[in-house]
Amino acid sequence: MSESNDHNSEILLHKHTRREFRERMQSGELKACIIPVAATEQHLEHLAMEHDWRSVMLIATEVAKRLSPHVIVAPSMNIGISEHHMRHPGTLSALPGSWLSVLFDTIRSMHQAGFNHILVLNGHGGNIAPCLGMWGQFQQRLEINLHFESYWNLLPEEVATANLKTKRFPGHAQEFETAFALAAFPENVRQDAMRDQEDREPLEATAEVGQIMIDEIINQVSQYVVGMIDGTNLVEIPPFHT
Repeated sequence: MSESNDHNSEILLHKHTRREFRERMQSGELKACIIPVAATEQHLEHLAMEHDWRSVMLIATEVAKRLSPHVIVAPSMNIGISEHHMRHPGTLSALPGSWLSVLFDTIRSMHQAGFNHILVLNGHGGNIAPCLGMWGQFQQRLEINLHFESYWNLLPEEVATANLKTKRFPGHAQEFETAFALAAFPENVRQDAMRDQEDREPLEATAEVGQIMIDEIINQVSQYVVGMIDGTNLVEIPPFHT
């Protein structure tokens, strides 16, 4: 078995058999779960529509590898809330109510499996407002250390502005996301389309800057999850109002 497959068998929930997962949970080895959420939607003319999902999965899996054997990654929700992009055929979108229901059930399932530290790691801007609007209720229902964070929010602003020519991030299919793709999955960047389209900002992107961003995000998300596990990064569960 290759090293990559060994890692996947250890960090991805769906690669486990029920016995393997049960024994790891019973041993106390597994401490935290990451649930990646993202989207499948248009990313201008030059980026593949899987970008949000692919990027958040890369961060989640690299963090789990770094913190192995204590962190597992649940299957990603690769359809997001993308109504604002539906005029572009091929975009997939869920309505907020149905999407939040599936997310809550995924969190509930992982809590029932034994996790008290769960990070929902987001890779799509359209998911943010619905999640923030419901998060207090999710925490009240489950009473666990449950966090929601977009991966780019954990990138220090000074690192981004020191390296990005446009000084802004994340931006939709702009310099930041294009640099990420050039570094991590260059086959998803259509160079001819990038040169031909009206929006010129993606042309500022380089793989070198993308790798700097990715490395720092992995560092920061890893520290964030360590804080969840060791108790320095706990949420205060909102009280029920009577």
